[in-house]
Amino acid sequence: MIFIETYRTIAQNAQAELLIKKSRFIGQVFRVETEDQAQAKLQEVRQAQHKATHNCFAYQLGFANEIQRLSDDGEPSGTAGSPILNVLQQENLNNLLCVVTRYFGGIKLGAGGLIRAYGQATTAAINAAGLVQGIEQTAYRLTFAYSDLDYLQNQLQRAQIQVAASDYTDQVSLTIWLDQQTATAQMAQIEDWLRGQVQVEQLQTSFREVPLTAKK
Repeated sequence: MIFIETYRTIAQNAQAELLIKKSRFIGQVFRVETEDQAQAKLQEVRQAQHKATHNCFAYQLGFANEIQRLSDDGEPSGTAGSPILNVLQQENLNNLLCVVTRYFGGIKLGAGGLIRAYGQATTAAINAAGLVQGIEQTAYRLTFAYSDLDYLQNQLQRAQIQVAASDYTDQVSLTIWLDQQTATAQMAQIEDWLRGQVQVEQLQTSFREVPLTAKK
């Protein structure tokens, strides 16, 4: 049994298109959790792009990427599926299928050119989708005086802590999410900012997806 501490994947399904020496490369990425889902989505792409020269793919499944599959779909061995999978591995992405469709434009790219093109198409699709990290977080409700609101909001923004909810009555209540591993230190910092003049209520703990920046 695998204990999940965190995972990385795309924020949403997406696609990107590149034109390289008159060949069209269409990269598409999909969130999938099982091989059946991956194969079903792959079949959808093949049907939609049935006139394409190649529909190459790679996918990683499981939170430790226990399952990995790839296909060059008629391209020279190692020039399509491998560079697609290599990008997924470099980004350490979980539960993700990438299909790169090629419409041949009449100019041969050579092995090196193909490897670069399929890798670039994969990266472009991932960048279009955006990345998220699933991480265990705990919600805290902070209740404090209005006079501290502007200062605390500025401090939270500098610390890149987002406010999930707010409530304004006789006092201010802000709900924030903190990573489990750093929550104790961050809460101590917040109490220091407010000189201890804050009521803290710990709410639920759950896995949440937070935005990440893809590699260029």
